[in-house]
Amino acid sequence: MEYRKLGNTGIDLSILGFGASPMGDVFNVSDEKDGYRAVHYAIDHGVNFFDVSPFYGLTLAEKRLGIALEGKRDQVILATKCGRYDLQEFDFSEIRILKSVDESLSRLKTDYVDLLQLHDIEFVDKDQILNEAWPTLVKLKESGKARFIGITGLPVNYLAEITRNIEVDTVLSWAHYNLLEDEINRELVPLSKEKGFGLMNAAPLMQRILSDAELPTWHRSPPEMKAMQSKLLTLCASYGVKLSDMAIRYALDHPDITTTIVGICDLATITQNVGVLDFQIPEGLLEEIETLVAPVKNQMWFEGKAENNI
Repeated sequence: MEYRKLGNTGIDLSILGFGASPMGDVFNVSDEKDGYRAVHYAIDHGVNFFDVSPFYGLTLAEKRLGIALEGKRDQVILATKCGRYDLQEFDFSEIRILKSVDESLSRLKTDYVDLLQLHDIEFVDKDQILNEAWPTLVKLKESGKARFIGITGLPVNYLAEITRNIEVDTVLSWAHYNLLEDEINRELVPLSKEKGFGLMNAAPLMQRILSDAELPTWHRSPPEMKAMQSKLLTLCASYGVKLSDMAIRYALDHPDITTTIVGICDLATITQNVGVLDFQIPEGLLEEIETLVAPVKNQMWFEGKAENNI
């Protein structure tokens, strides 16, 4: 496993991060015990970063991850979020954040998290973020309930705008660095170097488009984007590789992104994803993929406000 520094935090994260949202059954109903086995396998194979939120499965993912981490808490860097609790339920008030964090700590069976993040800041008034929510996170960091604090969201330009106004430890960018999107490079990568915050990437499979799995019913991409899945599967098969392996390896190779978070809830998936660490992209494949996806690349089909930012 390769590890990289998370900005100026002094923490080393595995370049492959464990996204626990599928443990909350956000894609399909999962096997709870298989999820525990996946967590243990990940830890045993060097994955040390686990990211979750009370939104994922309406607290189910946090509950399951907390159980899976019993006796192993000191082996991981644990991140959760606050502010988003359902598809249309957002509350960035101080009183709700303080209550939310205590609830999360209880579910996760710990007295602190290594990283606490405001979840999907694009849905909330900027003034409230800067003058209420963020100062509340600063207080929580000072209290010891969170070692470090950060923000998450979809629109990279808005993440950058907020980051210019506050001193964040981390930024988690969702779905903006993968085979179909590279907008993270425009503002967030140079800004992370300028300000010293840790930059993290989530959704390298673009909600399953860059895998062989069936797309969820709530997937909001247009037909031309969905059509990319079958074309890319065919192309990768001609090289004898899996599309998901190619997509994850591509994301992991970005030198300025500390970790890439992949959603996992079963032993088979984490086993395959850990195997990607030894995967090498066949010569010529990336060039063919770039040519194939050029007509749709960086044409974000959910730009703005993503109803299912998981």
